[in-house]
Amino acid sequence: MRLAIVTAFPPSKVTLTEYGYHLVKHFRLQKEVTEIILITDKTEGEKDLSFEEDGCKITVQECWNFNNYANIFKINRVISKTKPDAILFNLQFLKFGDKKIPAALGLTLPLICKMKGIPTISLLHNIMEQVDLDNAGITSNKWLQRAYNLIGSTLTKFVLTSDVLAVTISKYKTILEKKYRSRNVALIPHGAFETPPEPDYRLGDGPKQVMAFGKFGTYKKVEILIEAVELIRARTNENIKIVIAGTDSPNTPGYLESVKEKYRHVEQLQFTGYVAEEDVPIIFGKSAVVVFPYTSTTGSSGVLHQAGSYGKAVALPDLGDLSILVKEEGYKGEFFNPECSASLAVALQNILQHDSYRIHLGMTNYKAACSLPMSDITKMYVDYFKAIHFSKSTGMELDLTVEELKEIV
Repeated sequence: MRLAIVTAFPPSKVTLTEYGYHLVKHFRLQKEVTEIILITDKTEGEKDLSFEEDGCKITVQECWNFNNYANIFKINRVISKTKPDAILFNLQFLKFGDKKIPAALGLTLPLICKMKGIPTISLLHNIMEQVDLDNAGITSNKWLQRAYNLIGSTLTKFVLTSDVLAVTISKYKTILEKKYRSRNVALIPHGAFETPPEPDYRLGDGPKQVMAFGKFGTYKKVEILIEAVELIRARTNENIKIVIAGTDSPNTPGYLESVKEKYRHVEQLQFTGYVAEEDVPIIFGKSAVVVFPYTSTTGSSGVLHQAGSYGKAVALPDLGDLSILVKEEGYKGEFFNPECSASLAVALQNILQHDSYRIHLGMTNYKAACSLPMSDITKMYVDYFKAIHFSKSTGMELDLTVEELKEIV
């Protein structure tokens, strides 16, 4: 199978870049995949293909840019030229831009591929029905929210024209099947990016590092973390270092710089900026706790799966998709009220002052991550592509759900 994957890819800063990297990294080891055609965004630096030598052939086609109105034509031209046997879209609603038109046009691509007769799977990391438009920094206007939801429903119908629409959370599957009466929605978990050897859960000398990782400024705000650590410092002798790893959300440029200025008096506070792929294991490895300072969620959390892969304790709000992931995939952490720094301070103190509890959380999360490695996730996609091929060759797609087709294959 010559598989095309449409995704952002390192060193890109576009959303879902890291997930795209690990999809390619593990798809290349599936025996059915003979070539990966990487249809990706243009970047100044070369694409990170450091793993290429021990897998299948990878052909890079840089052809689109974030917020470019012509993306739909450029990607379609590459698909027509390369003629892949199958295509996977790594999507969320703002994948191709945070402007309305380029974002919407990009989400019509699965329909175009379906019309070309190419077996198509779209992985949709979030659905509009579960996005808090206000907290996500899109709009607080109620009338505009209604308009966005209407547009979102229309675009969801475009993505649902894929042979299979994959989602990472069971609740998404239930919503889409009920609202759109769809029979082609498949639950394929997020998966853990890496399953390194079981870590040494002991901490090194020096301050205990608490870290938040991601793109900040909309529903991810780091003030609560800084203030929580200051509360702990005021009442204990804990030696704590705060690490804010990542960049501004595209919707809130300048946010982290403003936070840095506001809290410049706070000791042992580090802003790392963008974290390159090769530095991710280092920054997670040095952390005692990974914190999720979220006020809402917009999909399955890659950071939670990464924290599990590196055997880390986590502190997180009991809300939305994070809550579902903890229940469904076996992760465990200390919960806190996302609106209250005192609540987060209690959660962090419970972990930092009880080493056996911190290690227990880390071991539990490592076990949860190892149960769903990306090698298994990419194998699920290959199985669904087999089911699509089978359905097209037998004409059974009108009678069976994707799960039933997969079982037959």
